[in-house]
Amino acid sequence: MATQMEPARDSGAAGKIVAALVTKARAAQKIFERSTQQQLDDAVLAVGWAIMNPGHNQALAELAVRDTGLGVVADKIAKNHRKTLGLLRDLRGAKSTGVIAELPEKGITEIARPAGVVAAVVPSTNPAATPANNIINALKCGNAVIVAPSPKGYSTCTLLLDYVRDGLKQIGAPSDLVQQLPAPVTRELTTELMKQADLVVVTGSQNNVRGGYSSGKPALGVGTGNVAVIVDESADCADAAGKILASKIFDNATSCSSENAVIIHDRVYEKMMDALTREGGVLLTAAEKEALQKAMFPGGKLSPAVTAQSVAKICAVARLARPELAGARCLMVEETGAGRSHPFSGEKLCPVLAVYRARDFDHAFDIVRAIYDYQGDGHSIGVYTESESHIRRLAHEMTVARVIVKQAHTFATGGSFDNGMPFSLSMGCGTWGGNSFSDNLNYRHFMNITRIVRTIPENKPSVEDVFGAYWKKYGKWLDGDP
Repeated sequence: MATQMEPARDSGAAGKIVAALVTKARAAQKIFERSTQQQLDDAVLAVGWAIMNPGHNQALAELAVRDTGLGVVADKIAKNHRKTLGLLRDLRGAKSTGVIAELPEKGITEIARPAGVVAAVVPSTNPAATPANNIINALKCGNAVIVAPSPKGYSTCTLLLDYVRDGLKQIGAPSDLVQQLPAPVTRELTTELMKQADLVVVTGSQNNVRGGYSSGKPALGVGTGNVAVIVDESADCADAAGKILASKIFDNATSCSSENAVIIHDRVYEKMMDALTREGGVLLTAAEKEALQKAMFPGGKLSPAVTAQSVAKICAVARLARPELAGARCLMVEETGAGRSHPFSGEKLCPVLAVYRARDFDHAFDIVRAIYDYQGDGHSIGVYTESESHIRRLAHEMTVARVIVKQAHTFATGGSFDNGMPFSLSMGCGTWGGNSFSDNLNYRHFMNITRIVRTIPENKPSVEDVFGAYWKKYGKWLDGDP
C-alpha cells in the first residue's frame, strides 16, 4: 500500500540524524554478534512475546486501527498472534550463527555471519506485525535493526519498540539493537537510512521499494499484490466460496495476498455465485458498479477513503443505499476487461471483489494473464480445481512465484500451519514483479555465509566425457569445417 511521507528535511540534517542512529546500532550489533545460538534465540523469543503478550497485542491492534484508520482490531490481533507464532515455529531449532553446514564431499564448511545493520521500511497496513517479523528475523542472525515506519503507523511502531526494548533489557541484550527513525518520518530520513544501513528490507509502496533498490545497498523489496483466483469446473464451490470470502474480508483486505478477482468457469458460474452470495457477497448492479467506480477511483487512482474500510463505509462513500447491501460482507462487481480502463481489475485493498466469467480453463488463464499484465505480476495465483494438469500449467506458464491450491489466499500465501511456506508478511515476486527474490522473506535473507574451502580428490572430467554424447548426436566438427 502506498504511504505518503512527510515533506523532506534538510538532507544534511537527515544524514546526521540517521548517522547517530546507525552508530548506536553498530555498537550494539558488534556486541550482539558474539552471541551464542541460545542467546540469539532468547532475543527472538523476547521480541515474539513483546507482540504476542495478549495485553500488548490488544493495545497495538487498537492503536493501529485508531491512528491509521485501516483494518479491523480483532483481525489485527489475530494477525499479530498467528504470524508471530508461525515465524517462531519456523525459527525453532534453525541454526543462524557459527557452523550451519558441513559438506565433506565438497570440502566446504558454511558459517553464518550477520548482515550488520538492517533498514526495515514498513507499511501502515501492518504497523506492528511487519516490523515484528523483520526484527525477529534480523535478531535471529545477530543483526541490529532500524525501522522506518509509515507516518500513520508511527505511534503503533513506537509502542511495539517500547515493548521490544523492554524485552531485550530483560534478557541482557543491548536495547539499541532495535531503533526507529524519529518523527516526523520523511522521505529524506528514509532515503538516508537505506543509504547508511548494510541491508535494506522494504515492504509497502512501490516508490519505497524502488528507493531501496536505488539506495546503493543490497535490498529486498516486494512487488505489487493483485491476486486472482481461478475456480474451474471441477471445484467444490461451497468450499471455494467460504475460503475466498473469509480471506477477502480479513482485516478489510489490507493484505497484499487478499483476493482481488475470481475467474469462474462458465459451467459452475451460477453455482459459484450462489455460494459467494450465501457467504455474504452481494453482486452490484451495473448502475451501482458505475457509482462505486467513481467513488473508488477518482482520477483513475484508488481513493484512500475506501482503502481497508468496511463495506458499510464504502457504501456510504459511494452513496449505495440498496437494503440488501446493509448486511453485505463483500461487494462483488462483474468485470470483463483488464487495464486502466477497467480499474476493478487492479488491486483494491478493500472488501470489493471483481468477478469474471470464463468459457474454459484456457480462457481463464488468458483473463489472469491480462490482469497481471496490468498489475500484480510475479506475486501469486489461487486455484480451486481437481486437475493436476491445470495446477502444473499455472506453475509452468503463469509468471507468479506461488500457486496456492484450494486455500484461503491471505492465510496461505504468507505461511500457514497446514502448508510448508515460511511465515512472512513480505512476499518476493521475482524478476516478474521487479524484485531480487521470489520466495517468502525469511531469516536466511538476513545472513551472510562464509565458506571454508578445503581440497578434495580431483574431479576433472575428460573432454570426451563432457562432449561424447553431444558429438554422437550432432557430429564432431573442427575449426574450418563447414
